[in-house]
Amino acid sequence: MTGGVDIMADCGGNGESVDGEQDREPDPSDSLRTWGAVQQALREHAGYSRAEFADLVRFSKHTVESVELGRRMPDESYVVRSEELLGNTGALRKSSKYVTRGRGDVGLAAWFRQWARLERVAVSLCTYECRLVLGLLQSEGYARAVFEGTVPVAPDDQLEEFMARRMERQRMLFERPTIPFSFIVEEHVFRRRFGGADQMREMIDRVLELSAPRNVTLQIVPLEAGLHACLDGPLQLLETPKGQRLAYSEGQQNGRLISDPKEVSLLYQRYDTLRSQALNSKDSRGLLERLRGEL
Repeated sequence: MTGGVDIMADCGGNGESVDGEQDREPDPSDSLRTWGAVQQALREHAGYSRAEFADLVRFSKHTVESVELGRRMPDESYVVRSEELLGNTGALRKSSKYVTRGRGDVGLAAWFRQWARLERVAVSLCTYECRLVLGLLQSEGYARAVFEGTVPVAPDDQLEEFMARRMERQRMLFERPTIPFSFIVEEHVFRRRFGGADQMREMIDRVLELSAPRNVTLQIVPLEAGLHACLDGPLQLLETPKGQRLAYSEGQQNGRLISDPKEVSLLYQRYDTLRSQALNSKDSRGLLERLRGEL
């Protein structure tokens, strides 16, 4: 429910593309395709196969392919390592500053796109998750396992689009260092097995890495915490630059953006109550490290 509030005003848009097709998947931006093509040409000139290059820059072959085809924004570490391998001229590093993402909706479910656009301009973001490791903290292996397990099965090219968008979205944690991000996650989420021990360790390492910046707070709700105020399901909360508080909840094949002030206020109260019941940030990281040691 929107309560008659213009929830897109802080996003600088109305939630639709120029041609009015709100749910159409956009093409990658020209600058993204161009950067990827230049990096690919330099790689081929240097004599590296895509697999060899992937090993050297310490990213997967799928990631390198997505970057070269303009489907994924290159991470800063990807740019630095590529630069060092491909001549160290400064061309890749300098040009990466001008790469744009386009509309930025590639690989997002239609019902989530409006929230995602609000998320990019929010002055604070709070998330409670009880089902799985949330997208902003997922490792590449974990994200791929999630997407490969969806029904109906996504074709390979679409899966790569989803992967590219999921990984690119995480840049927000580093690109907005003054914005507070708060995450509360149930302990059983990190205990749910997928793949082998190496993949589980990679997942925990990624969570620890992404939650390390000072503007990011991760709290875990321990198994012994018992019942609490947020048992109705996952919850996301944000504040816009104009001071408006909004909430988002998601279920099977749908999502709900909430702007009614009374309902949003109640959800903030629930979140604050749960925050007091969860482990603090230091103890939460300690728990993750112990779980990693058990693998």
